[in-house]
Amino acid sequence: MLRADRCPLCRAEHITPWFHEDDVCWIAECEICAVPMVVWRWHGTEPPADHVAHMQARLREVATARIGEYWVDDHMRNIPDHWHAHARPKGGFFGRGASLI
Repeated sequence: MLRADRCPLCRAEHITPWFHEDDVCWIAECEICAVPMVVWRWHGTEPPADHVAHMQARLREVATARIGEYWVDDHMRNIPDHWHAHARPKGGFFGRGASLI
């Protein structure tokens, strides 16, 4: 597994609040949509199944505590070559009170 120097998710800069980090992933508020976002520590789009299960469990913990009911959006729009997923509020898309879809 590798990391890419030019990838903003690989760089893992602390530019928004962070909620979790370990050897597999980190979870922070998405800079664009203000919802919890889990990011695989390694560059690529196909993490092993055990890593996906781990990341989904950590995202569930954070999302439930921060936004309550949520749905997982794992469509990688802006950074399509690095696995990540967003916890979006039930019935919505953005965080911080906005509920636009």
